[in-house]
Amino acid sequence: MKAARLEDGVLEIQDLPTPTPGHEEALIRISSTGICHSDLHIARGDWVGVPRTGVIGHEAIGIVEALGPGAERYAAIGDRVILGLGGSGGGYWCGACEYCLRGEPRHCSQTKGIIGTFAEQFCVWAKSLVKLPDSVGDEEAPLACGGLTAYGAVKKLLKHHIQPGRAVAIVGAAGGLGHYAIQIANAFGYKVVGVDIGADRLEFVKSMGAHLAVEAEDAAEIVEREFGGVDASIVFSARMAGFDLGLKLLRRGGLFVAVGLPATSEGNLELNPFEFFLKDPTLIYSAVGNVQDMRELVEMAASGQVKSHIGRVGALSELGAIFDELEAGKYVGRAVINDLGS
Repeated sequence: MKAARLEDGVLEIQDLPTPTPGHEEALIRISSTGICHSDLHIARGDWVGVPRTGVIGHEAIGIVEALGPGAERYAAIGDRVILGLGGSGGGYWCGACEYCLRGEPRHCSQTKGIIGTFAEQFCVWAKSLVKLPDSVGDEEAPLACGGLTAYGAVKKLLKHHIQPGRAVAIVGAAGGLGHYAIQIANAFGYKVVGVDIGADRLEFVKSMGAHLAVEAEDAAEIVEREFGGVDASIVFSARMAGFDLGLKLLRRGGLFVAVGLPATSEGNLELNPFEFFLKDPTLIYSAVGNVQDMRELVEMAASGQVKSHIGRVGALSELGAIFDELEAGKYVGRAVINDLGS
């Protein structure tokens, strides 16, 4: 089978043996796979300590081709499924520790991620699969990470008592995750302030349903004037400037939800203790989601409340070029590979 691998940071399309599903695993014939910004970070070596050798890719839709021992309890041959769970924690979790029992399997000490979906076939733990209705097309593969990550972040607003009807800023709103968050926050009933850079991207933010779309450099003044600050900022930007802006947009006692993972070279998040004291925000990080979140998101997609905006479609052989385009910001929304055999 054809698959993408990094060899010391160099992207190669290789012919690899077809994997055999192990205990409770399913072999998936990949129909489509999404390209996430984190794939680019890994390929470019942006995160210190993350290996740059091995297979990559972590969001996909496909058909179950074979089952390992015990997997028949969770999937059937011929099932059309979505897989990925954001890559982190989707490959295995114990199900019995305190983290698993409270719906946070990525913190499980036995957790394993999913990586390697830039391939014609892929083996995955069958418990993490979510069956798809026909109404959710193959182009929705990025829901497996981008959509799920956005859903998990918006869902945390309710957990932290940010009620529907309140103003929420989405920083990096035109991006692969931000455009999902606009739709999901709208569906939840929030007033969405989309923040990004450039007229074209702001038009896209409006088209996704934001109540207000503002340029990053003007956002603090406009948000203060219109709302007196937002109740929550969800930051999808992979730049520290986006984190700083998200904090600046908050009203007193607001909620800051970090989602983006800037390159290590961007440095650290810095807080002025006096400003921290005065504003008294709640700061949390939100990463991916669990299998129940994925089921809920699939239901939203099936009902038309959430849809992937696909800015680029290509073959596996074009992966390097698509990475370059993603890095240069040449498209909005998501990129999908729908031809894994070339």
